[in-house]
Amino acid sequence: MAVAKPLKQTPIHQCHVELGGRLVEFAGWEMPVSYSGVIEEHRAVRSAAGLFDVSHMGEIRVRGEGAEAFVDRLTPNRVEGLANGRAQYSALLNEDGAYIDDLLVYRFAENDFLLVVNAGNTEVDLEWVASHAGGRVVVEDVSEETALLALQGPVSEKILGRVTSLDLEGLTYYRFVSGVVCGVEMTVSRTGYTGEDGFELYLPSTLAASVWEQLLDAGDDSGLVPVGLGARDTLRLEAGLALYGHEIDATVTPLEAGLAWVVKLDGSDFIGKSALLRQRQDGVPRKLVGLELEGRRIARQGAEVLSGEVVVGSVTSGTWSPTLEKPIGLALVDAACRGLAESAGVGVRGRREPARLTDLPFYKRQRVQEA
Repeated sequence: MAVAKPLKQTPIHQCHVELGGRLVEFAGWEMPVSYSGVIEEHRAVRSAAGLFDVSHMGEIRVRGEGAEAFVDRLTPNRVEGLANGRAQYSALLNEDGAYIDDLLVYRFAENDFLLVVNAGNTEVDLEWVASHAGGRVVVEDVSEETALLALQGPVSEKILGRVTSLDLEGLTYYRFVSGVVCGVEMTVSRTGYTGEDGFELYLPSTLAASVWEQLLDAGDDSGLVPVGLGARDTLRLEAGLALYGHEIDATVTPLEAGLAWVVKLDGSDFIGKSALLRQRQDGVPRKLVGLELEGRRIARQGAEVLSGEVVVGSVTSGTWSPTLEKPIGLALVDAACRGLAESAGVGVRGRREPARLTDLPFYKRQRVQEA
């Protein structure tokens, strides 16, 4: 009988315990799903700010002569021309053009990159990246030494400004800088996974607990609260953001998932490009759509999507939206189906629940000006 591996813990695990966080298993980690409650935490991020521990994410450093060409071969969003100090959302694709993982690519210098990958895929991603490296390209797993905190919400800049002298106003969307926050040297990027303005902080694991506590103190009078994985999921779903294992996986391509913008088919060659060119020529068989249910029942992953009485797809994610105060979901449906907008339905516990298609995202903030 196989012995289960002990759950991993982030460097600030004890902080979650002391705050009364409800801890659950997630991707092999023991993580807080909530502290005060998912809806309360969700609304705090939309109205003020929330602090997330996302140190379970994986970080892979790629550097050395030829690193730019290597990352361009590995990912479809073209890093050639990406300026130093810029980040981009991208993907690792297999030869079929489907997802191994989605990721962020940070460019520190001409041949120095950081790949930030999903916690549950870190080992697979690392093996994939390393197996394709050659020449003088060095691939290093820096996950264990790197903690990652996310400060998200409309007053996040104000709060962060209290503990750093960095020019946060000049730090535009998907840019990053290195500097001192809470007395600690770290990398600060204007990125996030909530649909709100905010920052992600990459710092030494050994100093993460101190920074976490200092940030909570700095935002105490501005409505800052610690936020768990539950609200992280409802926030990203309102923002129409894909989650690996739900909207994207090893059977789904970026063209199907509404993420064609991360694929530069007119650029240099990359793994999976030939398959995506064929799919574009033949026609994308599925498409990702947003659903709003008319009742109060939530459609969970795997629920059937109906056009009339015909099954045309399945729900990939579903939740109760604290912002819209109604059930919402994402679904992959047949691209060729007709009449779905007028006669959509979702099977929920043996009953058909009326639903309507809606544009994505469900919720959209006024974005920070991009450079």
